[in-house]
Amino acid sequence: MNKLIHSVEEAIQDIREGSTLVVGGFGLCGIPETLIEALKIQGTNQLTVVSNNCGVDDWGLGLLLANKQIKKMVSSYVGENRTFEKQFLSGELEVELVPQGTLAERIRAGGAGIPGFYTATGVGTLVAEGKPHETFDGRTYILERGIVGDFALVKAWKADPLGNLIFRKTARNFNPIAATAGKITIVEAEEIVGVGELDPNDIHTPGIYVQRVVKCVSNVKRIERLKVRSV
Repeated sequence: MNKLIHSVEEAIQDIREGSTLVVGGFGLCGIPETLIEALKIQGTNQLTVVSNNCGVDDWGLGLLLANKQIKKMVSSYVGENRTFEKQFLSGELEVELVPQGTLAERIRAGGAGIPGFYTATGVGTLVAEGKPHETFDGRTYILERGIVGDFALVKAWKADPLGNLIFRKTARNFNPIAATAGKITIVEAEEIVGVGELDPNDIHTPGIYVQRVVKCVSNVKRIERLKVRSV
């Protein structure tokens, strides 16, 4: 049951053209930058990527975007990426914008084996176009589908060889639900410890959801937008 992979290249080698990826992270916090960089080098294209956002122009998923490896983005926020804007407006990139809470629930539902759910979010807007509507207790809801990816790419703070994961503070964000929503979940961890070294009460994602674990090669703590007050 040892899920450790010796190299990041080996961990992602079977991600093929046209795959759907569910990617953890929020902004630049908790993103699987080692796996993303390896995927850029591998050159796999025509990808559908499900992620809260798409990094920035020169980091995170923005690297795959700049390399024109992404065919479609399913996300809730894209405002920090000029490349994203340019490719969308030119018709090079297909975009499905999803309210953030709905996106989180679609990923969680997919990981839980739930094919769809009803939500009031988006009713009466462009989000609702083409989706089944139902009324419950006098209120209108729309049907949203759960999301399952061919692969999930996840960033953890600590992992053991069995795939048990701990996330650190706000880097937890979308990572635990992303980990459940991939047919194959690939994790990069800042620290890999021995079996039994993680307190079971501290584990956020149990190893049953994880197929591969690789050690971080890159661990850059970039700040997406730095604001300072002039004195």
